[in-house]
Amino acid sequence: MMDLDEIERSLMREVADINDTPEGAYNFRVNGKSISRRSSKNINIESKTDKSGIDIYIKPNTKNEAVHIPVVISVTGHKEAVYNDFHIGDNCEVTIVAGCGIYNCGTDDSIHDGIHTFYVGKNSKVRYIEKHYGAGPGAGKILNPVTKIFQEQGSYVEVIMEQIRGVDSAVRNTSAELDQDARISIQERLLTHGRQTAESTIAVSLNGKNSTADIVSRAVAQDYSRQLFHSNIVGKTVCRGHSECDAIIMDDAKVLATPALDAQCLDAQLIHEAAIGKIANEQLTKLMTLGLTQNQAESQIINGFLK
Repeated sequence: MMDLDEIERSLMREVADINDTPEGAYNFRVNGKSISRRSSKNINIESKTDKSGIDIYIKPNTKNEAVHIPVVISVTGHKEAVYNDFHIGDNCEVTIVAGCGIYNCGTDDSIHDGIHTFYVGKNSKVRYIEKHYGAGPGAGKILNPVTKIFQEQGSYVEVIMEQIRGVDSAVRNTSAELDQDARISIQERLLTHGRQTAESTIAVSLNGKNSTADIVSRAVAQDYSRQLFHSNIVGKTVCRGHSECDAIIMDDAKVLATPALDAQCLDAQLIHEAAIGKIANEQLTKLMTLGLTQNQAESQIINGFLK
């Protein structure tokens, strides 16, 4: 793989499952600079000229290809806002792997604001994976991701967002607008601990006939951490939308969930569910009778819940 130190390699593994140079197109950003890039026959990556970030152009009919665009920060006090736009042609089937990892061992906060915008062509299928991770004994590891998705007719987008561990503060904003027969699945997994804070807002507008949305958020709040979850599905025509928020609360943590539905058409079918609670004693007891300590049993339950 490119010339990275061990900390940077570890961050790459955490956020993008990269141990070596991946196949296909990629752009690796380290401490504010693109250190390695490759376009492919069907996927072209270009630097923006007016602000920090890249444009990714995926040709129509591109099938079974992937593009990796991970970001790592390993210096204290680094602050950046990065704008990445994805232009996806018609009839594509692609996987996009993003994510950001921050290691901070100094006295100043390190901050990454990643603003990703997707323009998804007709009948295309996109799988988008975004992982966030923080480590190091230093000051704040702060991540503020913005994801904007615009889907044309018949397209399908699967979004998988994970905040793994160690992020001190996060404000997450995800929005999508769907045309006729378009579908979206958004899965969010979030873990906070210590005195971390996380706020997540997911808003989907079902503009086209027979468009559908499925939003599932699973969260665990430990110690003294705080979480806020907001979701809103707007149904403007014949459509179907489902929002689900499940959270495990532990210790002295706090979780606020505010799911909302906005039906603007008689034939909009919208559903939301929300549940917040502690780990059941029966689950802990069962695992502890198998020889696990209480901490081990809690970890097993949390890992299973967040999968």
